[in-house]
Amino acid sequence: MKLTLIAAASTVFALSISAHAEDMPGMKMDGMEGMQMEQKTKQAQVANTEGTIKAIDSKKHTVTISHGAVPAVQWPPMTMAFSITEDQLTGLAVGDRVSFSFRLEGGKAAIVSIKK
Repeated sequence: MKLTLIAAASTVFALSISAHAEDMPGMKMDGMEGMQMEQKTKQAQVANTEGTIKAIDSKKHTVTISHGAVPAVQWPPMTMAFSITEDQLTGLAVGDRVSFSFRLEGGKAAIVSIKK
């Protein structure tokens, strides 16, 4: 009985230590490089491409662009809407051929820069 209590107490102690391991300064997490960080980086990745403006919605702050393949994010050619700021919309018109860069944020694509 005494050995069982000691074993149980040791197990509880070991589990409580491991639960707080991430809070311990200097604790190494070898082999975990890039796990979730890599996913976050991919979502925040900036990609560059060219396309033709098909529609502009200044109320929703979107620009719809027909663009070619974007290997950086493994996209095929498509036509889609991108979030854009009011300042970035200045001087753009439907039919303009543009080169642009965008960032993926939470499943949405936002224009970083755009020029004719």
